[in-house]
Amino acid sequence: MRARDNQLFLQADNLGARPGVKHGFFTRAGGARRFFEGMRFICCRQVHSAGCLTVAGEAWGENNQPEADAMVSREKGIVLKIITADCVPVLFADVKAEIIGAAHAGWRGALSGIIENTVKAMEALGASRHGITAALGPCIWQQSYEVGPEFPVPFLDEDRNNAELFVSSPRAGHYLFDLPGYVIKKLRRCGVTDISPSPADTFTDEKRFFSYRRDCLRGAVSTGRLVSAIALTA
Repeated sequence: MRARDNQLFLQADNLGARPGVKHGFFTRAGGARRFFEGMRFICCRQVHSAGCLTVAGEAWGENNQPEADAMVSREKGIVLKIITADCVPVLFADVKAEIIGAAHAGWRGALSGIIENTVKAMEALGASRHGITAALGPCIWQQSYEVGPEFPVPFLDEDRNNAELFVSSPRAGHYLFDLPGYVIKKLRRCGVTDISPSPADTFTDEKRFFSYRRDCLRGAVSTGRLVSAIALTA
């Protein structure tokens, strides 16, 4: 992962090397609309679900966003936009098939199938699982993500090997959870092998990133959001 444009955004090396794809994980300084100037942004109303929508034609407007947490498309000139503030933004591209995707993967969505559903939706448009490149953006890392004693249960019910995603926290009976590691594990299970890991911890890097958990621990009533976006260029 590398930073460009005076730290306004980060780009993944694997997606950055793919022709015909433009992407960025933007910092709290913003700049997405300038970077994607002349393109139309498409965003869904994110609800921590496993829902993935296919974007075609005129799609929907800013005032009537459907509920979902991922989008896929083969339309050129539109920008798939995801917003996060600790959850994992994942950008996808199958350059040969000219299909892109973007997903918001919090623990609920990741556990319920948002990664699998995004890959399936790309396949339905003509993508190949082994041809998909995926990149994770800035998110909360394991060192910063303390969870309670009941949190691991559904992950262990899914797969006992998910125990490797949890380490003991300094606080008795609590754990530190590797959310980006879980997302990568899901991607690999789907057959996606070209994966760029998360480049930064949103919780600890306050200068560049918003963090919902950091602000909650401070008693803040609101948190900013980070934009991650991808588009097919003409």
